[in-house]
Amino acid sequence: QVQPVESGGGLVQAGGSLRLSCTLSGRTTSTAAWGWFRQAPGKEREFVAGIHWSGASTKYADSLKDRVTISRDNALDTVYLQMNSLKPEDTAIYYCARSSLVAVSTSASDYPYWGQGTQVTVSS
Repeated sequence: QVQPVESGGGLVQAGGSLRLSCTLSGRTTSTAAWGWFRQAPGKEREFVAGIHWSGASTKYADSLKDRVTISRDNALDTVYLQMNSLKPEDTAIYYCARSSLVAVSTSASDYPYWGQGTQVTVSS
């Protein structure tokens, strides 16, 4: 059973940075894409960024593309989300997910494997 495991969340002041990590428990040779989503209290889960299994292509939410970078380390089977210039409105639970598709999708319904999430809190 493939299970993403997130780490790296925490409390940070506005303007600060965080790097989230996501590894897979359960080795897989799948070439599926990875994605990061987030869900703030009272809001729907939204796409943040996604990356092709090879790292060759990425997608970002328009509202975040200037402040976040997704990357992966194939040797470690780990995906990272670097977040800079954080704002209080970035406060949310951030989820890593493994897609059922090779191409990067922005739809949560294309990601059958989800981590438990990691809390990111940005103070003003």
